[in-house]
Amino acid sequence: MTPEEIARASARAMWTDDHASQALGMSIDAVGPGTATLRMTVRDDMVNGHAIGHGGLTFTLADSAFAFACNSYNRRTVAAGAEIRFRTPTRAGDVLVARAVERERDDRDGTYDVTVTAGDTVVATFVGRSREIGGAFW
Repeated sequence: MTPEEIARASARAMWTDDHASQALGMSIDAVGPGTATLRMTVRDDMVNGHAIGHGGLTFTLADSAFAFACNSYNRRTVAAGAEIRFRTPTRAGDVLVARAVERERDDRDGTYDVTVTAGDTVVATFVGRSREIGGAFW
């Protein structure tokens, strides 16, 4: 299999059991070796008491993109840590797109940068650190 085929097969295997991302209405736009792009529309039930998108759900979208990127090698991997910077609020109806890109991967550890946008506006930046835990999807 090519690296791209491995990434797509890994994403399909993960998606099957990723009930959290599915329940939030996320979809996978693209996946490749060390990269993933996911999208999610901010629904009315995702808006907080300030009438803006709940930051925890923006984090979850970024975290899911990070997860698909760092698992794209058919090597089971989890988050070892992450941080997010919220740059501008989101609103109900916004379509958020999270693009994860591998910055570095060394042995069992990796670092991934995720940019979350709504249209042309960057709404959040996220850095995730991953750790391989052993095993494969197939």
